[in-house]
Amino acid sequence: MEALYEFLPILIYVLVAALLVVLIVLGIKLIDTVNKTNAVLDDIEKKSKSLDGIFSTIDGITDAVSMVSDRLVDGIASVVGKVLSFRKKKKKVEEDEDE
Repeated sequence: MEALYEFLPILIYVLVAALLVVLIVLGIKLIDTVNKTNAVLDDIEKKSKSLDGIFSTIDGITDAVSMVSDRLVDGIASVVGKVLSFRKKKKKVEEDEDE
């Protein structure tokens, strides 16, 4: 029984030392992974900043096209409205003449 009391603490110390080594290795790998992730994120940020000019140009173009199409639709709606109001006036005049 005394051998067991001497052997178990030694076994626990060896297992704790092995666990400590494994945790150190995992910590080093985690630090390496975080560094690689930071490098990838920095690269993505740099590339996305280089595309900001293109996106702002596209935004300006779409705004201009939208403004032109809105004016075109307003113009067409105005012409159609005038034509319809002219027809209504013409029918009203014809009805007044018929009476």
